[in-house]
Amino acid sequence: MYWYHFNMSNDPKTLYKLMVLHMLRQVNFPLTENQISDFFLSRDYTNYFTLKEVLAELSASKLIDVEMIHNTSRYEITEEGENTLEVFDKKIPSVIIEDIEKFLKDNRFKMRNEVTNTSDYYKSTSGDYIVHCEVREGKAILMSFDFSVPDEEQAQIMVNNWKDRSSDIYAYLFKALMSEQD
Repeated sequence: MYWYHFNMSNDPKTLYKLMVLHMLRQVNFPLTENQISDFFLSRDYTNYFTLKEVLAELSASKLIDVEMIHNTSRYEITEEGENTLEVFDKKIPSVIIEDIEKFLKDNRFKMRNEVTNTSDYYKSTSGDYIVHCEVREGKAILMSFDFSVPDEEQAQIMVNNWKDRSSDIYAYLFKALMSEQD
């Protein structure tokens, strides 16, 4: 069991670790580093560098998994993290629990959409731009495709539009591919 990594002295980083674990347990999708940072930094719990240390230590201790997707770190709690939180969850002050849960409630739809519908672009060796789009559910990729476009402006437009239109595009493609041809 990995809970021995927690020194329950007055070390604030211990509390931050428990807070991260609690956040990750409350959602059924991964959270990005930006989403976790948004909570901690907007409420002045800690600074960016301390939070980076906390995330690295949680990952090194195998209490959270980190996955890099298109230059974005996505975090999920592990079974060891769940077990650790079971032991130490009561150490998080109730006011902080309420703050976490309010933040997640207020931002759940936006955060879920950010991690389930991703898009990015890069310049290919031939000089054009490749736009990569995905729809995910948890770790499963429901749809993934690449478009080749001639310039960066078009690539940026497609990436920006993907966030708002991905659900409609997915539904359309699914329906079109499942229907019988006449």
